[in-house]
Amino acid sequence: MRLFQVIIFSIVVSLFFSCENKDGDKQIDVTLLQLNDVYEIAPLSGGKEAGMARVETVHKELLAENPNTYLFMAGDFLYPSLIGTLKYEGEKIKGRQMIEVMNAMNFDLVTLGNHEFDLKENELQKRFNESTFPWTIANAFHKIDSITGPFYSEKKGIKTFFPDTYTIDVTDADGTNLKIGIFSVCLPVNAPSYVSFTDIFEEAVKAHDKLKKTTDIVIGMTHLAIEDDQKLAEMLPDVQLIMGGHEHYNMIVPVGKTIITKADANARTVYIHKLHFNKKTKKATITSTLKTINDEIKSDPEIDKIVNKWQVILNDKVGEVVSSPHEVIYIAKEPLDGREVTIRSEQTNLGQLIASAMQASTKADCAFFNGGSVRIDDQIHGNITAVDLFRALPYGGAVFTLDVKGDFLQKILNFGKESKGKGAYLQRANVDWDTKNNQWLIGGKPIVPTKIYSAAITDFLLTGYDIPFLTHENKNVLKVHEPTPDVDAFDVRKALIVYLKGLKE
Repeated sequence: MRLFQVIIFSIVVSLFFSCENKDGDKQIDVTLLQLNDVYEIAPLSGGKEAGMARVETVHKELLAENPNTYLFMAGDFLYPSLIGTLKYEGEKIKGRQMIEVMNAMNFDLVTLGNHEFDLKENELQKRFNESTFPWTIANAFHKIDSITGPFYSEKKGIKTFFPDTYTIDVTDADGTNLKIGIFSVCLPVNAPSYVSFTDIFEEAVKAHDKLKKTTDIVIGMTHLAIEDDQKLAEMLPDVQLIMGGHEHYNMIVPVGKTIITKADANARTVYIHKLHFNKKTKKATITSTLKTINDEIKSDPEIDKIVNKWQVILNDKVGEVVSSPHEVIYIAKEPLDGREVTIRSEQTNLGQLIASAMQASTKADCAFFNGGSVRIDDQIHGNITAVDLFRALPYGGAVFTLDVKGDFLQKILNFGKESKGKGAYLQRANVDWDTKNNQWLIGGKPIVPTKIYSAAITDFLLTGYDIPFLTHENKNVLKVHEPTPDVDAFDVRKALIVYLKGLKE
């Protein structure tokens, strides 16, 4: 009888601990690897910095440390890049190289950035269809005529629509499980006719509230200006982490109990988030570390092979556009600074060279262009070739000359000055800011409000995207002189090559 009782007791104890340990120790660790704003797959700075093959090495090391490691891209990766503007197999590459690399890296989730919409509708759809990783977005929709619906990827006639929320189910070795809910929104700019945006804050709140009902923890993955991320964090104080993009330089910004993180563009850095969650207390702790990607990290052989394939294509195709793509055009004794963090915030030597080339090609009184059009995110020095210049200015574009009065010119220059840190910050030639007297100078002399000046600008600036009031329609734009195909100003890159060759001589 006593033996029977002992057996029964043992079974009860076993069942008790079996139920108690259904979720293991009720604690689980997850690693989130964040990238954002990546346009270049190859290393930069002469091979010293960045490189997606190096990121994959970090990714695999984190996976070996913790199988519950997830790789994210917070928007802006399909365009622009020099290779994206070139043709391969009969059509422009437009992000195809990035999709191939990211497929091989097994990204776990990506969202849309505003520059994804620089692609034409059919080009973007091809990239969606080629991708093997999941997408999510809550406030950007595909518009066909008057019908609006989610974007999708299509394979063998089957459409997979991009959800407004995404859930990752995680289980560790002892059986503890965790549901991570992720919402994503994109800033509503660069919208072509096939895109419809809804309110970022309304959609984010709706997506968050939906996830709160079905998941253990909710985090954000956004592509917004930092001011909007901060506002969102104030609206959703229980969201402990927002993995963001758009600004192109690293930051970690606390708002209450929320941290907003953004890595440097082009994978110069990545953020590694270590999430520790206790299912019993429903509390999470998150430790975020910025990791530099440089030549101390070995390249993953598989990804490196793909990157090298596209680099060969790049060199071949530039050779079709420029007769001597590797000809030394200019020798830079000092590094020419095209880094995002500087060219969008201060006058750089590269920006001044480009603007000077614009002025020289048009004979205008002054020249300026938006710093955001320089996409090389690098310092280039030594022997400068056409490949380097095309990487710096992948968009190209004509150099227009505007006739404007001094007061309107001041308004334009003030807008550029106030856009420090953004793509609308203006790089200039023959234009200086007199700090002592708080005034703009043209050729060393104060601008006369009633005088008519000629200003060389890139064609993009007249679209109104970066400077909303600077358009063809504005009555203060007195006259626009567009270049003909036979002159250097027809393409800013041609103007720059001619100008630098003249300096070399």
